[in-house]
Amino acid sequence: MTDSVTVDRLVVHRGRTDVLRDVSFSIPAGRITGLLGPSGSGKTTLIRALVGVQRITSGEVRVLGRPAGDPTLRKDVGYVTQAPSVYRDLSVLDNVRYFGAMHARSRADALEAVAAVGLGDFLRRKAGDLSGGQFNRVSLACALVSKPQLLFLDEPTVGLDPVLRADLWAQFAAMAASGTTLVISSHVMEEAGHCDALLLLRDARLLARLTPAELRSRSGTDDLELAFLRLIQADERAQAGPGTTTAVDGAR
Repeated sequence: MTDSVTVDRLVVHRGRTDVLRDVSFSIPAGRITGLLGPSGSGKTTLIRALVGVQRITSGEVRVLGRPAGDPTLRKDVGYVTQAPSVYRDLSVLDNVRYFGAMHARSRADALEAVAAVGLGDFLRRKAGDLSGGQFNRVSLACALVSKPQLLFLDEPTVGLDPVLRADLWAQFAAMAASGTTLVISSHVMEEAGHCDALLLLRDARLLARLTPAELRSRSGTDDLELAFLRLIQADERAQAGPGTTTAVDGAR
């Protein structure tokens, strides 16, 4: 299986602060990769670097075989930010048709994208009149209409109720099954179980790249949040040296 993304020794500085430090990994095509870690760990900066809108200090980032940010990637890569990028005074359908027109997509493509996010009954509703969860899904439809090979989603389920989150993850799984590569960031560790592979960030570093099953096995627990805490504990001990206790020693 080919890789959709390869990152080699990526470093991003913001002033004197390390935002990402010596990060290397690859992302296989047609899978869901979860980018997980605490708030402030560098998830959004990493996604911005992969999309090509983040100034990097050093390292190499390649997306679909091309340098990140290459103009030819615009039709192949979708990006849904944490802040919805839609027009409140336009209807759901008009928003999606507008973004679809940038990629020469038809009205039928727009209708398909709207249906995919469960907003088929709200075609004529102004985006500004929707609920918070519905409003977020308009942004997702605007990204889907271009039918990207690679889709980045930054915290797409934040603030959604459990039913909506479950619906979205089902849609993400269907997209991956059809060949789309998805990279989805979250700070909610329970969502890791929906992913094929995980990139775990902490303090600007890539702590681990593994599957949910490997994380459970390595940590000796089926609780993914506790598993992540135990991974942090092991890392802190390795960094501090033998004989040092850590703040998460009680997480057993």
